[in-house]
Amino acid sequence: MISLLDILKRIDDGSLTPAGAIAQALEAVTLAEPAIGAFTHIDAAAAAPVSAGPLRGVAIGVKDIIDVAGMPTRMGSPIYDDSTARADAAIVALARRSGATILGKTTTTPFAFLDPTSTRNPHDHSYSPGGSSAGSAAAVGAGMVPLAIGTQTGGSVIRPASYCGVAAVKPSFRILPTVGVKCYSWSLDTPGLFAATIADVAYALAALSQRAELRLPGDEGQESGADLRIGVLTQGFAGPPEDDAAAAVDAAIKAIEARGARVIPVIEAPELAVAFDAHGTVQDFEVAQALAWEYDNHRDALPPILRQALDEAQHIPVEEYDAARRAASRARKAWAQMAEHFDAALTFSSPGAAPASLSTTGNSRFNRLWTLVGAPCVNIPGFLNAAGMPVGVQIVARFGRDDKALRAAAFVEKALRAPL
Repeated sequence: MISLLDILKRIDDGSLTPAGAIAQALEAVTLAEPAIGAFTHIDAAAAAPVSAGPLRGVAIGVKDIIDVAGMPTRMGSPIYDDSTARADAAIVALARRSGATILGKTTTTPFAFLDPTSTRNPHDHSYSPGGSSAGSAAAVGAGMVPLAIGTQTGGSVIRPASYCGVAAVKPSFRILPTVGVKCYSWSLDTPGLFAATIADVAYALAALSQRAELRLPGDEGQESGADLRIGVLTQGFAGPPEDDAAAAVDAAIKAIEARGARVIPVIEAPELAVAFDAHGTVQDFEVAQALAWEYDNHRDALPPILRQALDEAQHIPVEEYDAARRAASRARKAWAQMAEHFDAALTFSSPGAAPASLSTTGNSRFNRLWTLVGAPCVNIPGFLNAAGMPVGVQIVARFGRDDKALRAAAFVEKALRAPL
């Protein structure tokens, strides 16, 4: 993988130019893309990058539900085969203002739901890359681009990051704008970022959100764990993890304790379990409206899993939706109270390693609650199972404390790399 901070350091010391960095990314795409299939569109004119800004020389892949002016926005669906965006989505405009170069559009599952893409996992091409941000995670994991943008409605940033072995952040709700992003659920959809390291995603998030405090100190994170309190969440309401995921969290706990941080078992408030069950109601009620035109006019062109979900979503009573929203509100308050007792919490990023099949995107059950309550989430790579496939661990924090989530994640990342 390519670290965007390494690219920027080389640009600063004069050993690389922004144009040279973009040319390297284009070359990497040429070599890896035939085997991975992470892109739906590549901009051949990207060799003329901006030479100023915090993300100068950084090539970005953008999930294909996000508008990029002059590029197609196909949304993984034949319904939009002839669609070309006339304007940049807000997050793309922010990336350009920061000096980044949009290299192309990355694959998405149709309308960012569960019907899989043809993208392959960069660690083993017979394994799922996850979804719905499959292309963004795989493009970073294969070393094609140092930064990619995705979105998460259930687990579509953290899960594919775990499967593809890359760092990722799903920030607090609405820190990054969704204007110009095809809506699935307006209460849940959240843009997120993929990169090689936690310092990389922290730097990029700081640049795009205009929140300098999110950058890690020295871009290296916290060295000592003496004052760090890490809660441990099992998310029992989501079901048991597979052995690989459990082993990854156990390894992280041992590494955290070895570096002096305090590990705190967390008793999960009952409101979290209720909200976990409510996520699907909120999502499905809203998508029945968000994709109303596609359903009413092109139902037969929708892929089977999405079509069935939309068939069922037409019948959700508004009273059930309102009750689910109230459950989410109670869970936000309960999580805020729980999070007062630790700096951030460690939990599973995914049920296990990527499924050994391209016919599934995996399961988002360890991600949904945190999307619903709008909490910042960070995937930390660093654990490989016996088959050599990556399994991430997840850090979550209180809403609005993305700084704590990123600093704790950087600490855990370093701890996992250090010998015990």
